[in-house]
Amino acid sequence: MEKLNPWKVGTLGFQHVLAMYAGAVIVPLIVGPAIGLTAQQLAYLISIDLFTCGIATLLQVIGGRHFGIRLPVILGCTFTAVGPMIAIGNLQGITAIYGAIIASGIIVMILSQFMSKIMRFFPPVVTGSVVAIIGVSLIPVAMNNAAGGLGSPEYGSAQNLFLAAFTLVLIILMNRFFKGYMRAISVLLSLAAGTITAYFMGLVSFAEVSQASWFHVVQPFYFGFPTFNASAILTMTLVAIVSMIESTGVFLALGDVCERKLDSKDIKKGLRAEGLAVVIGGIFNAFPYTSFSQNVGLVALTKVKTRNVVIAAGVILMVLGLLPKVAALTTIIPMAVLGGAMIPMFGMVISSGIRMLSVVDFSKNENLLIVACSIGIGLGSAVVPQIFESLPTSARLLVENGIVLGSITAILLNLVFNYKDLNISESERIEQLKGDHSAEAI
Repeated sequence: MEKLNPWKVGTLGFQHVLAMYAGAVIVPLIVGPAIGLTAQQLAYLISIDLFTCGIATLLQVIGGRHFGIRLPVILGCTFTAVGPMIAIGNLQGITAIYGAIIASGIIVMILSQFMSKIMRFFPPVVTGSVVAIIGVSLIPVAMNNAAGGLGSPEYGSAQNLFLAAFTLVLIILMNRFFKGYMRAISVLLSLAAGTITAYFMGLVSFAEVSQASWFHVVQPFYFGFPTFNASAILTMTLVAIVSMIESTGVFLALGDVCERKLDSKDIKKGLRAEGLAVVIGGIFNAFPYTSFSQNVGLVALTKVKTRNVVIAAGVILMVLGLLPKVAALTTIIPMAVLGGAMIPMFGMVISSGIRMLSVVDFSKNENLLIVACSIGIGLGSAVVPQIFESLPTSARLLVENGIVLGSITAILLNLVFNYKDLNISESERIEQLKGDHSAEAI
């Protein structure tokens, strides 16, 4: 392999940052307005998200004796946390979000030791159903943003629908006519093009950018000291377990790309680092973090497998997180443009769930019933949450959240119908995960 000089390492690291940037910033851009953050608070949330992405990445890549997979993997906020974070924030407040994140991170570090035993309760029929529910429940968020955002006086206006459609079509065209790296950053480029178009339509203001400072110091517990609620912790723990299973698949796929055989100790160290990254995300009032599969695809594409490149990417993310003007620049993206990009991004979450379900034996009526009931109940509670208004707040957090209710349904029905399959060997589960994520990486 060619020896990379510092300039090439930095350039390739920046390429990794660009590949994950849209996925990283779109989560705070969704969650922030949904829980009532001001423009200044939103800019801080984006900054601290980038900074903590860098810390989480370095923790995983550099590693140590007990933490870190030591492979070229980038960590970012998982989309599976978006719906639950919004639900917790609106029902129990923003401090409850971070209490739940911290607690779930600690639980992940503990569970990592027993992952092979836990995975038996989350076969593809369960994880596929859960991921599909997550994607479906996020589509209304995308559509409302495409219309201009709930409460906007211009909601559903022709100009908003045009911007959303323009952004969506641009993403589709770039994925049709480009390959490799250009396809990897298609969402980022489409967001930029949509924002530039909106600027010429007089819909973009740079006031927040001009007012933002050039540098700031990160502050733990910026939004307040965390509060701990059992229902919120359960919600985020379910999200964390699904992320653990997905990350295991990403680790195995990346191990194949890097031609490194991973054993159970490596997986445990990787999941432990992910749990610690989640705790750090909670302390800095950011997000729960997980391995980004799109960067695995970039490693496979470029054939550059050295960890130094991703270490450079982690450092770049931390530097960007210390520059509020960079975050403020992101906040000028109009809601309609974001909505147009969210439609395919959240739709891909649904596609991922369907791909996971593709290995399920649907000749068995029991599996059909598990998927039907879990998605049906999950989607129903997400679309018609008002049927639970008479329940206590703590109970509402669980049952109004379609992701949680659908997940619990899938887990319980799998135990009822497929209890004999709980004894499937660890190696068979590993092969299922490896095959699924290897296809995604290439």
